[in-house]
Amino acid sequence: MQKILISLILALAIAGFAYLLTSNATDTQVKQANCEPLTSTSVLIPGGTFKMGSEAFYPEEGPIRDVEVSAFRIDVHEVTNRQFMKFVKQTGYVTNAERTPDPALHPTIPVEQLVAGSAAFKLSFDSKVAGRWHFIPDASWRQPEGPGSSIDEMMDNPVVHITYADALAYAQWTGGDLPTEAEWEYAARGGLESAQYSWGDVAPDEMPIAMANTWQGVFPVLNTAKDGFYGSSPVGCYELNGYRLADMTGNVWEWVKQEDSASQAKNLGLIKGGSFLCAENYCQRYRPAARHPQELDFSTNHIGFRVVYRGE
Repeated sequence: MQKILISLILALAIAGFAYLLTSNATDTQVKQANCEPLTSTSVLIPGGTFKMGSEAFYPEEGPIRDVEVSAFRIDVHEVTNRQFMKFVKQTGYVTNAERTPDPALHPTIPVEQLVAGSAAFKLSFDSKVAGRWHFIPDASWRQPEGPGSSIDEMMDNPVVHITYADALAYAQWTGGDLPTEAEWEYAARGGLESAQYSWGDVAPDEMPIAMANTWQGVFPVLNTAKDGFYGSSPVGCYELNGYRLADMTGNVWEWVKQEDSASQAKNLGLIKGGSFLCAENYCQRYRPAARHPQELDFSTNHIGFRVVYRGE
């Protein structure tokens, strides 16, 4: 049985990489899909009580409990490269990925290894090697794949390689804040009570059309990109949820407000929503209730954020 499974995985890997090599697509995009400009920038979410959490997937999502939230506005989509560039031009802000880490914060890492950069997941075009994570020196929001790459053709994609501090700095510059976990989950549910996904209870791979930018195939060896993208997509390419919000599922993970002082002391924050790397066989966290810890001062090419505005 084990030999059969290994053979199947290898076959899928070979088929997948052959598909990638013979396609005319770039590394990140298959086609433009149905991406249309989003006319509104934020949406008012009415206050209310909802059932937060889930007991059907990962234990850290439970228990299901009633949570009340006050009304707030939230960005229709994740903050884009275009928006973040405006922030940087006006403020001169330098992200964590563009700075050399402080040795005092990383005493176990040799000083010579502390360099500016960020992490990125890359597919391999060697059929014997699965895709994997790499730390890339000098990778940042400006050059997401490292030196020589750019965001020139990705201005409407979510900004990535963003740490918690980076996201919070941008949010405060706009006069807003990062959403609390409860606010984020309430908004992601789109008014659906107790549904597992933002659109209902049918898993992404079982839907007749792609509802979000997730990984199709066997992670990390085969990505068919049936949804239209290998990596992140421009915002607004998939059906909006019940509150008319885009990409609350998949595309990139999103930072939420750090409220747990104990976790903050451990340098741990929280991200929600899943990303283009979440698959049926791995990381089924493309759901409103899903949550995942993330180092506050470390960034990757699949983590972004959106902003909320309270008291308006």
